[in-house]
Formats: sequence, C-alpha cells, structure tokens
Amino acid sequence: MEDYDIMWRVNKTLLSVSLAALSALLLARPVAAQDLPTPGAGMGPQTGVRYATDAYPGFDNEKEIVSPSRKSPRWFAFIFGPDRADAKSQLAHCVELIRAGDYGKARRQLDALVREWPTAAEAAKAQQALAELCLSRLGQTEDAFAEFRYLLDFYSLQIDYDAIADKLYAVARQMKAEGKEVMFVHFENVVDVRRAYEACVLHAPGAKWVAEAMLEIGALREKAGEYGKAVQVYENLRNLYPDAEEAKIALRHEAEARMVLLDDHAYNRSRARDTLGFLTMALASCREADRDALEAMRARVETLLAEEAYRSAAFYDSKTRTKRSAINAYEKFLSQHPDSPRAAAVRARLDELKKGSEQ
Repeated sequence: MEDYDIMWRVNKTLLSVSLAALSALLLARPVAAQDLPTPGAGMGPQTGVRYATDAYPGFDNEKEIVSPSRKSPRWFAFIFGPDRADAKSQLAHCVELIRAGDYGKARRQLDALVREWPTAAEAAKAQQALAELCLSRLGQTEDAFAEFRYLLDFYSLQIDYDAIADKLYAVARQMKAEGKEVMFVHFENVVDVRRAYEACVLHAPGAKWVAEAMLEIGALREKAGEYGKAVQVYENLRNLYPDAEEAKIALRHEAEARMVLLDDHAYNRSRARDTLGFLTMALASCREADRDALEAMRARVETLLAEEAYRSAAFYDSKTRTKRSAINAYEKFLSQHPDSPRAAAVRARLDELKKGSEQ
C-alpha cells in the first residue's frame, strides 16, 4: 500500500509538470500581469434567476436551445482537479499563473476551482476570470461566450449582472464579426451566432441593445432562408419597440421577407391579401427612403391579385355560361381592380356583352 501511494504521488507530479510545460509551449500571446476581476460576494450558484419569461416568436424554442449544465468535478481529479486544497488558496494560485503568463494552465485551474467549490465565495470570481481569460488572452471567442453565459446562469446574484450581460452581447457581436474556421475553411457561423444573440436577449430583455439584437436575429434568419421566422422576429420587434429606429428598418426587411414568401410558395389568395394589407400599413409609417421600394412591392401584389381576379371573371365568359354571369363577373372585376392593365380590355368586352344581351 505504501509503495502504491509513493507511485501515485510521483505520477501526479510528473503529469503536472508535463501539462505545465505543454501549456507554456502553446502560449501565443505576450506575458502580462493581470489580476482577477472582483464580482460581488454572494450565495453560490443560482441558475436561471434572470431568464426572461416573455415570448419571442421567431426564436428557437426550448427544445432547440442547449442550456448550460451545472459544472461538476471531473473524472481523474488527481490530473484535472485543483492544485490547492481550498478555494482561497486555489484562487491565489490562479492569480500567480496568470501573472506568469501561463494562461493555458490558469484556464484549467480556474475551471477546476468552479467545479470543486461551486458555492465558495471565490467561485464567481474564478468563473468571471475564466471568461475574461478566454476572451482577452486565449482568443477563444465562442468559449468566452459560453463561460460568460454560465456566469449569468449560475452566479447572477454575485455579479454586476447588467455589466456582464453587456459583455455577453459584445462577445456575440465579436463572434459574428470573426465567423468560424474549420480545417482552414472560413465561413459564417449563422446558426450559432443567431442563437448567441437570442441568448443575449433572453438573459437581458430590458437592455438598451435588445432592439438592435432582434434586428440582427431577423437578418440571420433571412440569411438561413427562414423567412417565415424572420417575419415573426421583425413583427415582434416593431410591436415591442415601435419608436425605435430599428423598428423602421425592420418594417422594410419584413416587407421584403413577406414578398419572398409570396414568390416562393404556390399562389395563395389569403397570403396575397395579407401581404397587400401589410404593405398598405407599412406605407403609412415607413421611412421616406423606403417608400419607392414599398410602393413597387404593393404594385406587384395588386397585379398578382388582379390577374387572379381576371382569370376568375374570364371563366364565366364562355359558351357554357350565360352572358349575365359573364357581365356580373366582369363588373365585379372592374369594381375591385379599376386600374388594372386588364381594365380597358374588360370594359370593351363588357360593352360587347351588354349590346349582345339587348338584341
């Protein structure tokens, strides 16, 4: 038993030295001293305290959102666990690692602290330091977002919540700007970025940047070809923030998304009339810069409805139908679409039918 204990201690020491050496070799940033942030003292993990309960149409539903799970001690704690025996000593150890520029090991040890002593006063400080480290020193933007989100989810009462929510949004914007690279191929990470923006809104529904975030969510839905979802987001944005500049921009985007839906689906009279009603409403409150585009959209929808109405009217103008039926159909068409390109021809045909019925 004594020999086994000696071997275990030797192996632990060798592994610690190897991991520290490896992390030092991987450092890509200059060494700089940095103290840990100091969130407010608190009471331990409090999950979901500040989650929004409002409905946000066009966002992913609860089944599609992957919520962070509570961190727990890792397996093989003698390798991945904390180097010190208590949370206070461990936090001081992490400070020294950061000051020494050993950011890789500092990240692992901060995470180990949170996992081993989640209710300690030092845990919230360690979690915030971990998020900041991923963002500013390691350049791991997506990981930083996940760590800031975990901080909001599990330590909401121990931090400056609004400041961290603002930071979360700033990181989401950085994720969008950077995109993603896999196997040296760079691409826009549309789904993950959109979900990051949605998480920001759900965590801080009263923040000053929510309208801006929702506008971006709608645009990302469009980019993914999800125009129906985009319409829901834009409509909700206009309802929640009717006086915001983003609401006026959303009005134009929503109109364009509705037109895509109209063009991409088989003709539907109800959808066309609904789109026409929306465009009429939009023209009453749109930006002057968007007026011509919206007028053109409305003209297209009116033409579409007029063509459908003309075909319906012309159906009664046949040998199998009475002249009275054709006359009634054409008169109804003219009452509904007096300015249609078909109107002149219909009036001429209507005169012929009326003369013929008088003979």
